[in-house]
Amino acid sequence: MPDSKYYICEYCFTEYIPKRRRVQKFCKDSCRSSFHRFNKQQKKKDNLPNIKEEKLEVPHLPSTPKMSMAGVGNAAVGTLAADALKSILTKESNKPATKGDISQLLDKLNLRYHQIKNLPPNQLGEHAYFDIVTGICVYFTK
Repeated sequence: MPDSKYYICEYCFTEYIPKRRRVQKFCKDSCRSSFHRFNKQQKKKDNLPNIKEEKLEVPHLPSTPKMSMAGVGNAAVGTLAADALKSILTKESNKPATKGDISQLLDKLNLRYHQIKNLPPNQLGEHAYFDIVTGICVYFTK
């Protein structure tokens, strides 16, 4: 095609032979979409205010409330009252074990004889105990 005119792509600036005359500005569809994406970004940048030149005002924020001794006292009294009610209303079986409770339990477990409570006393009225050392059941009077 000796008399066909070459066009220049507006995105990549390469020469191309147009498929349609006077309408086509880009050599490929990918150049066309890239050009429009680039133009969109440029328009967004142009619409942004120049932060260096313009001075932005910071809105006035309310100050935090000051702490008063009356407020601290009220908070302390409320905490003490809540703790007292919690300790009064909590069942003894639901309270956490203390170090003293654990040491008492260990002292009981370290004993040699433990009473067997689900066995009735024998004819002499002696109660059943389990001997940890020998592993047998023995009967003693209380």
